[in-house]
Amino acid sequence: MFSGLGTMSDKAENQDQPPQIRRLVDVVREVKNAMADRDDVVVELREATRTRLELMAAELAPVFAEVPADADLFDFTISSGLQPRLWIDAVSHVAMARDRRTYRFLRDTRAGRVVLAEDIAIKPVADQVARYVAERLIERERMMDGDIQSLRSDEAATETPPTTVVRRGGWPAFLSGLGLVAAGALVGLIATVLTLWDRLINTFGSGQ
Repeated sequence: MFSGLGTMSDKAENQDQPPQIRRLVDVVREVKNAMADRDDVVVELREATRTRLELMAAELAPVFAEVPADADLFDFTISSGLQPRLWIDAVSHVAMARDRRTYRFLRDTRAGRVVLAEDIAIKPVADQVARYVAERLIERERMMDGDIQSLRSDEAATETPPTTVVRRGGWPAFLSGLGLVAAGALVGLIATVLTLWDRLINTFGSGQ
């Protein structure tokens, strides 16, 4: 009995309350709060990634310090952005995988991006980076040595006296040409005499 009265009183109160109206300002506030929460997560992930890359940079600091000052091949900087990266040079860098725990040493090639090292621990990846830096320095030294050898060979070739080429000209060449003409004329004269001699013999032979 009392329960029926309670239900009827609740319905009456609900009918007396005005319906709630969805306001745009409330929706905007909810969206902003959601975006702020998401941005906080992104910022936290970015800061966590940057912190791990700073640990990698600290591990490689002795290697970076020993690189010659005139070797402008390397960058050794941590870039900012949504995905921070520790750049080694223009084509290679260390980044974090999607799990934000795995270090990945990557290099861009003509065939695409290649993973040179990947590990959760810092040391294996740092060792591979150090080896890569050493290989680049050796390549640079070889290129410089090759240029020096090329310059030395060019200088040696310049100091070597040129080969003397004997060329015939002037009167010797004229006399040689004249001799060839005379020989040709003599051969033609002999052929003519032989032809006439045969005709003379045939003529006198027929007259007898």
